[in-house]
Amino acid sequence: MTVSRLIKRLIDVIGALLLLVLTSPIVALAAIAIRCDSPGPAIFRQTRVGLHGKRFMMCKLRTMRTGAESEWVAPPADQFSAYIFQDPGDARVTPVGRFLRRTSIDELPQLVNVLKGEMSLVGPRPEIPEMVALYKPEMHRRHDVLPGITGLAQVSGRGSLTCGEMMAYDLTYRDSWSLKLDWWILLETLRQFIRGV
Repeated sequence: MTVSRLIKRLIDVIGALLLLVLTSPIVALAAIAIRCDSPGPAIFRQTRVGLHGKRFMMCKLRTMRTGAESEWVAPPADQFSAYIFQDPGDARVTPVGRFLRRTSIDELPQLVNVLKGEMSLVGPRPEIPEMVALYKPEMHRRHDVLPGITGLAQVSGRGSLTCGEMMAYDLTYRDSWSLKLDWWILLETLRQFIRGV
């Protein structure tokens, strides 16, 4: 592991620990709101594809009604690049879930994934296996780095981006990664969070 990568890991561990302590009251209140808003668990776990294609269970606060993920159908392979994963009018998203998504509070449980070494604070968002199955060979280069809670694509358009646009940002991050880029993404994420609250 290079010095820069070691520093990135130290930032991940220290940052995740601090954020877990600071945001635990927010997560607790959000969990209560979720349970009051719709039946089902407050935490949602889903298989995602991480570093070098290894699968892991990612945690987040539930933003959809229970079982809604089974209603989703993957796009045809020839429509992958133009596909927009997040539909702002998705009826499966609960009222509380819409607020949690807008503020990104639903992503906070992934700090546990960061501590476990499955994710980083910054990196390409981990994708579900059904979408990874649609990747062209060169797209798998995004798995050369740890997936992140936030990333270059997230601060550059987030849910409004097509899969093709997100992939371009992810590969740009992979090819031009630096600690300076990570700091910029973290600061931009903070700015967007404050604006979204």
